[in-house]
This record gives sequence, structure tokens and C-alpha cells, in this order.
Amino acid sequence: MGQSRSIVAGLVASILLASLVPAGRSEAAAARKAASAKPKQSSAKCEMPKFRIVVDVGHTPESYGALSARNDPEFGFNFVLAKLITAKLKSEGFAATRLLVTDGKARPSLLKRVSAAKDDRADLFLSIHHDSVPDTLLETWEFDGAKSYFSDRFSGHSLFVSQQNPHFTTSLMLARMIGRQLKEQGLHYASQYTLPVMGRYRRQLLDKDVGVYRYDGLVVLSRTSSAAVLLEAGSIINRDEEMAMNSPERQETVAGAVAAAIGEFCARR
Repeated sequence: MGQSRSIVAGLVASILLASLVPAGRSEAAAARKAASAKPKQSSAKCEMPKFRIVVDVGHTPESYGALSARNDPEFGFNFVLAKLITAKLKSEGFAATRLLVTDGKARPSLLKRVSAAKDDRADLFLSIHHDSVPDTLLETWEFDGAKSYFSDRFSGHSLFVSQQNPHFTTSLMLARMIGRQLKEQGLHYASQYTLPVMGRYRRQLLDKDVGVYRYDGLVVLSRTSSAAVLLEAGSIINRDEEMAMNSPERQETVAGAVAAAIGEFCARR
């Protein structure tokens, strides 16, 4: 834990802070209907230089999310990837893209994110995270002389949208595009969210081809006034995937896939 705290402290100094309950049967039927329907496209045009994208760094230095198998905080992984995605989008013409970093404890920081997106009049909200597993699935091992936790049982990315979002159909369309781009890069999605072993983290799978799930309980998805997608880019509790997610090659692959999907999304509007 000492190592994790020092990493978080370092991130705070360098960043300078500028800125899962299963659904009921009736809800499941509604979600299946929504997932099978062809998403309607917005009539609003997307002018790339003016299209306001908020790329949200999941969690905060104070509430840093999951710990990886090697005791590194999720926040660090999220920051690196979100910063890269932001740079990719800007380089491709989305000049109004903003990297959003918040501080504070978990719940208040979620409301700050929603407020920031509304204040920016965001056209799109993308939240970047890295995955773990329920505590009941964790195993122990020793890393750097300290007791650590891991689970090599599951791996892969996942995408989440909320049916409570006012732009659910648009959010689902974008999530599918990101999922397809990741699949084309040879990456697979995390399928365990449909399993009973996930307990309260079990989710409805809206697209079984590219791994889009429904998660209405996420504040940043349900309360934002724009289309919103949350990406769990990979499992950092899986020892092999943690190493992959730390590599510039994987980070470039994921960021490139996300940027390509948003480019396609914009072209269709």
C-alpha cells in the first residue's frame, strides 16, 4: 500500500489537478428490445473542431479505484490512457476535446464530473477506467515482498451505457463502434459480467458481439445530459493483462481504436 500511496502522490504532483445489480425481467426485455433496434442517428451535425468531447479520468488521487495485481492504483492507469486518447482526438481534428480530472472522495467527485460536463455543454462524455473483479474471486500472491491480490481468471475490456441517459440510443451506437474497433484490433471483451459469480456486479449484455453492457447505476452515465460511454479498458487485476495495459503498444492500440470510433461516430451525424 505504501508503494501505491507514493504513486498516487506523484501523480497529484505531476498533474497539478487542473481541472456492478442484475436488472429485473421486465427491464431485461426492454433492454433486449433496445439492443436489437437499429440506433437512430441524431440530426445534429458534428463539426469536428467544435464538437465538445469530455474524456473523463476515472476515480481520483484520493479515491483511486482498484489496485492492480502489483499494487498500482487504477487512477494512474486511467490518467495515462485518457490523456493519450485526448491527444489522439485533438490530433485528428477534435480541437475542443477536454481531459477531465477531478479530486475528492468517490461520490462527490462523480457529481463534479456531471456538473463539469454540463458546464462545458459537452456533446459526448467518455469515462476511462480499468477493471478488477469482486473480492470473492481474488487470490493472494507475493509481489515485491508484500502480500498482493490477483485474479487471472478473467480478462478483456468492456463498455457500459445507461438506459436512463437521455441519449441512450446514441450512447449505445457509439459504444458499439468503439467495441467494433477494439475487436478489429484483435482485442476481446470481458464476458464475465453475465455470470452469476459476479453477484451484484452482474450486468445485462446489450451487444454480445462487441461487449456492450447496460449499467443504469453509474452516475456519470445516467445523469450526464449528453451521450455517455464508460470504457473499462482491460483488467489490471489479471497479472498478464496488467503488464499489457502498462505497455505503450497496448495503450496506443486502445487509444487509436477509440479515436477511430469517435471519428466514425462524428461522420455519421
